[in-house]
Amino acid sequence: MRLPRRAALGLLPLLLLLPPAPEAAKKPTPCHRCRGLVDKFNQGMVDTAKKNFGGGNTAWEEKTLSKYESSEIRLLEILEGLCESSDFECNQMLEAQEEHLEAWWLQLKSEYPDLFEWFCVKTLKVCCSPGTYGPDCLACQGGSQRPCSGNGHCSGDGSRQGDGSCRCHMGYQGPLCTDCMDGYFSSLRNETHSICTVRTGLSDSYPPCCLSLGCWRGVGHAWIRGRNTHTQPGYSSRVWIAAFSPACDESCKTCSGLTNRDCGECEVGWVLDEGACVDVDECAAEPPPCSAAQFCKNANGSYTCEECDSSCVGCTGEGPGNCKECISGYAREHGQCADVDECSLAEKTCVRKNENCYNTPGSYVCVCPDGFEETEDACVPPAEADGGLEMVRGGFPEDRCMTSLCGHACAREATEGESPTQLPSREDL
Repeated sequence: MRLPRRAALGLLPLLLLLPPAPEAAKKPTPCHRCRGLVDKFNQGMVDTAKKNFGGGNTAWEEKTLSKYESSEIRLLEILEGLCESSDFECNQMLEAQEEHLEAWWLQLKSEYPDLFEWFCVKTLKVCCSPGTYGPDCLACQGGSQRPCSGNGHCSGDGSRQGDGSCRCHMGYQGPLCTDCMDGYFSSLRNETHSICTVRTGLSDSYPPCCLSLGCWRGVGHAWIRGRNTHTQPGYSSRVWIAAFSPACDESCKTCSGLTNRDCGECEVGWVLDEGACVDVDECAAEPPPCSAAQFCKNANGSYTCEECDSSCVGCTGEGPGNCKECISGYAREHGQCADVDECSLAEKTCVRKNENCYNTPGSYVCVCPDGFEETEDACVPPAEADGGLEMVRGGFPEDRCMTSLCGHACAREATEGESPTQLPSREDL
């Protein structure tokens, strides 16, 4: 039904007062979804790190069913916790890629320990390594190690999108973000770094001056006598020179001097302590800011979370020497977590007769030699596995025959009632 023109005009002010419709939620990119799945998988590994089969006899179960840490049972527990039941996209991606995750877990984990790099970058090809961008994962402007000279953000960094151009941080400009914007000056510049510092100064009310070397303005002043100075009428020959001030200390948001005791307000990550802005050690916070599989590294005004060594269950720093505990299959040796060679232990690991033991990182495998038949209790040599053969002369279609310097001999299965070592009858010769 069409409204009368007068009624439609009456609704117009009401429509103008209505808030704009909210924008549709930004749909996550394939890379974002893949990274989220990997983050949840890694958290699942942390959550199950100290578990076992739960049957009450862990030693027997691990000897019989293989190590829990690398078992399909643990993988299943991790996969079941990856997606909420209501997260359709997560479940859809998991269903499509479950075989890839299973292959990595059972076969490729030791060769490619970084699941994100293997799964999202190299296998699905929906992400790029940090510092690279676009369909072919090209290096960002300024190189993959320090994109945009560390002074900007590379368009598409870490994804298969973008054009690799630099979006410079405040105060920087240029293709590589190495040039300073108006209102900033270069306080450091060399082959690898460029630092631009904001200029702070006085108001325009300072006395006008013009030296032969030029005029400056900023905080601070000095009265000088000298040649080549010119003043405007009404000003003394002693002229006011205002120069750029050095930047505040890194701990200061605002300042009246050069040190951390001259801050008017502390920067984020710093706190006022006994009259000075000092760094907040976020790593000492309770609870710690990093996950159980990471260790915290404090930095001025900030911190970073680094991955623990693969041999650790929790850690306090980098490397196997800083593990809180060792994962199953590793033990402390000379102060660090090292692989246990189960095959060299005094108590025999592989207990079946003729069985070979092979050590692997964090585990071991028991394998029968080539050509041996595997049974529950032993690895049976080929001759014993044949179940008794009768050596006869002559040939039968079903015989196993062998020609040697002593003639031709065939072996056939002993029939019921015959001895495996019974000599052949004259008729058979």
